[in-house]
Amino acid sequence: MGKLSIDQLRERVRGAVVTPGDDAYDEARAVNNAMIDRRPAVVVRCANAGDVMATVDFARENGLDLAVRGGGHSVPGFGTCDDGVVADLSGMRGVRVDAARRTARAEGGATWGDFNAATHAFGLATTGGIISTTGIGGLTLGGGIGYLCRGLGLSCDNLVSADVVTADGRLVVASEEENPDLFWALRGGSGNFGAVTSFEYRLSPVKDIYGGPMLFEVDDAATVLRSFAEYIADAPEQLGGFPAFQLAPPLPFIPEDRHGDPFALIVGCWAGPLDEGEKALQVFRDFAPVVAEHVGPMPYPALNSAFDALVPPGLQHYWKANFVTELTDAAIEAHLVHGPKLPAVNSTMHIYPINGACHRVGPDETAFAYRDASFATVIAGMWPDPADNEANIAWVRDYYEATAPHSEEGGYINFMAEDDQSRIRANYKGNYDRLAAVKRTYDPGNLFHLNQNIQPAA
Repeated sequence: MGKLSIDQLRERVRGAVVTPGDDAYDEARAVNNAMIDRRPAVVVRCANAGDVMATVDFARENGLDLAVRGGGHSVPGFGTCDDGVVADLSGMRGVRVDAARRTARAEGGATWGDFNAATHAFGLATTGGIISTTGIGGLTLGGGIGYLCRGLGLSCDNLVSADVVTADGRLVVASEEENPDLFWALRGGSGNFGAVTSFEYRLSPVKDIYGGPMLFEVDDAATVLRSFAEYIADAPEQLGGFPAFQLAPPLPFIPEDRHGDPFALIVGCWAGPLDEGEKALQVFRDFAPVVAEHVGPMPYPALNSAFDALVPPGLQHYWKANFVTELTDAAIEAHLVHGPKLPAVNSTMHIYPINGACHRVGPDETAFAYRDASFATVIAGMWPDPADNEANIAWVRDYYEATAPHSEEGGYINFMAEDDQSRIRANYKGNYDRLAAVKRTYDPGNLFHLNQNIQPAA
């Protein structure tokens, strides 16, 4: 296979090296999006940073494509490839909390479920995502939007340092003090600059929250969307959550005769004093009559994992997204036309508020440029049967095309589809050229190109 053989790679790494013909191959090559069916030449199940370094060296020296996989949730399937090398970090999931310093260091394959389980024991948290099986790596490197971001900022805003294997196989530290240009780029620049083997985060006191989902009739959706947008602009920053469209799953708090019906939804998360939670979420109930709700005090990790069952591995995925500065009446009209036509109970549309603490970071302080946007919208097409792909992809695209004229040009990098590479410059707005310069410094040969790719500056 070139300068280094598979046998030599096996000698250099502690983790398993899986190749076609091995019993574990089909499992090792799989990612969450079942629409992606790729056959890498080798999957290295990395056990430590040294394994990652050896895997990067192997790919580079043999001129092979390199995919880096953490949680495996990449919708375009960037965690695998055809005929190349996969550095699978999913076995590297340790999390160590320093309660005195209010920091946590987590290995690059950890999920938010792993992270929350470790930090919750100390009554601490940082901004994670919406699904607990999501990897911390992909989410953080793309920015990191979640329930706590209005109060704590994005996941990347809480990043203190990172250990990174660069394209030349070195392990370097990225922080404000060491390699600050790389540290800037990692905070929103996605996986373009190296394989991150560990992340150090700043933690904040969050243990139990008051929250959960409230369902409203579709006929009230315009009022719910408009009222949410108006209220969240100046709401207390301890209040997170998002409006959505959702087919009612068969859950006991929803009337049985309404299972499968489309609803407007608000998922609320009050991270302030628990005894203020009911009052904080009452404002949502006042928007319109609530058909069903499952709201109350709960551990933060419980809310962060509440929707995991709707997003199991093996679904078909196709997503589109845009940032939104103002949720206009015209935008709401477009949502009303397309949102209730959800093709499956797994599919959804979320409008995440990203104001509050997110706005207190300048657009050029991190790679995440859309600090003036109020919302990040995602149209998440997910369904079980590949026979429905054509029709359901059309639903996502039609919905996107209807809402895009009322949105910003760019969207959240973690929500981009495989056919969104043409949007890469818009997604980084004024930061793209600086990112391309950092890319030239740390990955001039573009080894890390299986991503929403930033080309090295000429």
